[in-house]
Order: sequence, then structure tokens, then C-alpha cells
Amino acid sequence: MSNDVELIELEEEEHTSSLTTPVLNRILGLLKPHRKSVVGFLITIALTAGLDSFFTYINKNIIDLAIVGRNYGILWKLAAVYGILQVIQSGMVFTFIYLAGVLGERIQYDLRRSMFEHLQDLSLSYYSQNAVGRLIARVTSDSGRVADLMTWGLVDTTWAFMNITAATIFMLIINWQLALIVLAVLPILTIIAINFRKKILVEFRNSRRANSKITGAYNENIQGVRVIKALGREEKNLTEFMDLTDNMYSATYRAAWLSALFLPTVQIITAIALAFIVWFGGYQALSGTLTIGGIYAFVSYLTFIMWPIQDLARVYAEMQHSIASAERIFKLIDTEPEIRDKPEATEAETLLGEIEFEHVNFYYEDRKPVLSDFSLKVKAGETIALVGPTGGGKSTIVNLLCRFYEPNDGTIRINGKDYKEYTLSSIQRKIGIVLQTPHLFSGTVRDNIHYGRLDASNEEVEEAAILAGAHEFINNLPKGYDENVGEGGNLLSVGQKQLISLARAILSKPELFIMDEATSSVDTLTESLIQQGMERLMKGRTSFVIAHRLSTIRRADRIVVIENGKIAEIGTHAELLKAQGHYYRLYTQQFKFQREQEYSFAKAVPLID
Repeated sequence: MSNDVELIELEEEEHTSSLTTPVLNRILGLLKPHRKSVVGFLITIALTAGLDSFFTYINKNIIDLAIVGRNYGILWKLAAVYGILQVIQSGMVFTFIYLAGVLGERIQYDLRRSMFEHLQDLSLSYYSQNAVGRLIARVTSDSGRVADLMTWGLVDTTWAFMNITAATIFMLIINWQLALIVLAVLPILTIIAINFRKKILVEFRNSRRANSKITGAYNENIQGVRVIKALGREEKNLTEFMDLTDNMYSATYRAAWLSALFLPTVQIITAIALAFIVWFGGYQALSGTLTIGGIYAFVSYLTFIMWPIQDLARVYAEMQHSIASAERIFKLIDTEPEIRDKPEATEAETLLGEIEFEHVNFYYEDRKPVLSDFSLKVKAGETIALVGPTGGGKSTIVNLLCRFYEPNDGTIRINGKDYKEYTLSSIQRKIGIVLQTPHLFSGTVRDNIHYGRLDASNEEVEEAAILAGAHEFINNLPKGYDENVGEGGNLLSVGQKQLISLARAILSKPELFIMDEATSSVDTLTESLIQQGMERLMKGRTSFVIAHRLSTIRRADRIVVIENGKIAEIGTHAELLKAQGHYYRLYTQQFKFQREQEYSFAKAVPLID
């Protein structure tokens, strides 16, 4: 997953954003809830930067008044002032670093919480259209970039501007003519710094992009080593890999060359300015209009100003990425859920009534209909089995019923009322779902079953596990119900995860129960346990069962054969077999395949006398 996120971030770095006023205003709006912290650390940064320049001015006076003037009294006084101010500055440095760190964490917290809350509200269609890696990148790295811009970026910018401003003021106080010469150099240094930063950033981005491709090539070649050897692709793969490494070398070389060239370029310009200051300052010193301490101060201020300019160039380059990150975050937060409650929506008191699909049309993409003029009436407590070829629309029917999606045309009614008139939460909390690929959360077995109803007691949890047929294998685990299932339940088998999912559904006491090919990936014994749990759960409830193994749905009240988004056949198991239509062909083909497998297995295993 980390590689996926890195690749996505690198891909999006190609599209940096312009510094648009609306985006900047919105980013600055993130600071409003934390005004006191912002004001506090901006004041301490400003004072710290001002003291940095003042220390140079004190040094000038130490040289001119104390050392050149041989005045020990002034020397002690200035040294004492210098020491006291250093202690004060240390306290301010601690204060602004602490406040900036806390502010950064608060901004990240606010952004991540807003995104997480909004992600909970977004419709299922949003997740099907956006890669998981992109969403993770928004919540993690993008929020971190924006927080860094609004804290350390603000710290560096404020510090740089205050240093340049304070140094300029003191230079003007000392000698306005030399000050103008120094100020004339600043725009040149600024332009050079920004241009170098931009070019270096481009090459580093190319290097990282090439590195991500190399990582992907490593991953593919290691995982697919058997196929590579079988097809004799070693030489071809090596050639392709060498091309990738050459690209990375070239980009890294250019970045290193530019980085090496940057500082000497700035130093040469600074040295020229320093030479002029020493020459002109020396001339003024000889004529009595400038002191030795003044020359020292100007040399110090010019060197001192060089670093803030570099910091501003770096912040400006990083700001491009932070703005792009902010736009991606705001785009996520501004995304409207496709499915929302109407203002007049009411709570659904029960789902134990008639359910009707009336002329329903649905498509995920334009001109690619999944359901076409689909109509079906389901009585309260009836078990409906949905069968048919892959892509026929079976899962779409239950997704619509759960309101993960809504019909593009037509109506779905519950208890004679359009289900859009009910609140989304009142429908979904009365539905229990067991999917083909069960998902467990990190934690214990008990935690995962409890997820079905958080206010349930431990006794109710175990009772649900017993009904699901999961109690026996749970008790055989080293820690029983307190056994950790691992991330995504990876410490358990597929069958065990499925039984826990079923127990979770039972605990939620649903009025509408949905099974989406829940037994297609388990062994025969586990399938039998799941079937028994299903039968207990479906009593007195309306149920929809999507089945791959047709032998598991023979007891359904009605079997609906779905093909190309329409009902091809409908009836009981016996009725459909007797009709010898679509269901009959599906059933006999599956039965024939199963018998052939059993026959092949019997021939392969010799009898033991």
C-alpha cells in the first residue's frame, strides 16, 4: 500500500497549482480557530529575528565604543546587555518552536477529522471511482504538507522578512549610502535563488519519479520471477531496467550539479557586494564618515541576509506543492454525497413489509445499463435467491436495496412508500449483510462480532456466535473470544472470517438480510455451518441471497434468474427445473461439472484394501 500511495503522490506532483487567492484564503482560514497560538508564535518569531539583527548592532558598538575607544565600563555594560538578551531570545525560540509544533498538529487534526467525517458521508459510488491510495494520500501526506506550510512555512517566511527588515533598518541607521548598495543586491540574489530552486525541484521530482518506477520494476520482477524464467525474459527485462536506472542517474546528476552550482553562484555575487562594501566602507572610514565597527556590521548584515533569501526561495517552491495538496483536500471535502436524505425524510419504522422494484433502470456509466426496466415484488418474510451470469446485475439489485446507490429511473418502495422518503440511516441500520469477501477489523474476535451492535452484552455476542455456528472454533482459539484476528482478519481462515461476519449480522438483529455469494470461497463443512446459520437468521426476515453454488438456494421461496439486467426467469427451484429454461441449464451444467470433479478425484485416489 505504501508504494501505491508514493506512486500516486509522485504522479500528482506533476500538476502543481497556481497561487490562487481563493485557495490561499481558505488555507489561511484554517488558522482562525487557533488565533492565539498564531499571534503568539508570530510575535515571538518577529522579536527573535529583530534580536538577531540587534546583536550585530551591539557588536558594532562594542568595537567602536569599547574596544577602539578603550572604555571598559561600556564593554561590561554591553556584554551584560548581550548576555541578558541571549537568555531572553532562547526563551522566545523555545516558545515559537513549541507553539508552531502544537499548531501544526492541531491543523492536521482538524483537516484529517474533517476528511474522515466527510468520507463517512460519501456514497459508495465515490469509492468505486477513486483509488484507496489517493484517499489515504489526502488524509496523510496532503494534510501534513498543508500543516507544514501554515506553521514552519509561516515561521521561515516571518523569520526571513523580519531579518531582512531589521537588518535593513540598522544598515540605514549606520550608513544609508552603503545600505542602498546592499539593497540593490537583494533582488538579484532573490531571482537567482528562486530560479535555482525551481530547476532543482524539477530534477528531484524526475529522480523520485524514476525511483518509483524502479521500485515497481523490482516488485514485478521478483513477484513474477517464475513467468520471467519460463518465457526467457531475463535479458529483455535487464535492458528495460537499465533504461530506468539511466533515467534516474541523469535526473539525480542534474539535481546534484545544480545544487552544487547554487551556493557558489550566490557566494560570488555576495563576494562582489562585500568587496564593494569593504572598498567603499574603507574609503569612508579613512574620511571619517564610517567606523570600523560599521564596516564589520555591514559585512555581517550582508552575509546575514543571504540565508533568509534562500529560505524564502525554498518556502516558495514548497508552497506550490502545499497549494496543490490543499486543493486536493478541499476538493474531497467539497464533494457532495450522491445520496442524501431529503429535508422531509422520516425514520423507517420497519422494513418488514412489501418491497417493490418498479421499472428500475440503473447504470454506473452512461450508455452502459446494468438494470433495464427491472420490476419485482417481494412479500414480507420472503427469501429471494438471485442467480445468473457474472455482470448480470445481481449485486446491483442488493446495492440499490441498501441505498448504496439509487435508481437512475424508476422507484423502489418499502411498505408502499418510496424508500427515498426514509432517512438513509434508518434503512441501513435495519439491514444485515454478509459478503463474499468478509472484512474484519483489527482487534479481537469479540470486538468484531460486537461491531454488529455496540450495546450488546458479552452473553449476546456468544449467543450470536452459537447461532452462526462459530462458537466451537472460537473456543478452540488460544484466547477464545479475546483472540486477535490481525489486520483485516489475516490470522483467520476465510471460512472462520465468514462465520464471524455471520455472527456479527445475527447480533445486529436485522429486519432485512442479504447474503452476497457468502459461501463461494469456503469448504463444504464451513458451507454447511454457514447454511445452518443463515436458516436461523432468515426466519421471520425478508432475505436476498446471491448464490454461485445453486445447491445452496433450493429452499428459497423464489429464485430470480438475472441476465443482462433483466429477469429471465422466476419461480421455485422445482418450478424452474421443470420449465427447463435458463435456471435448468445453469443448474445441470454446475451439477455436471461437480460430478466430473468428484469422478476425477475418485480415479486419482486408489482404494486401500
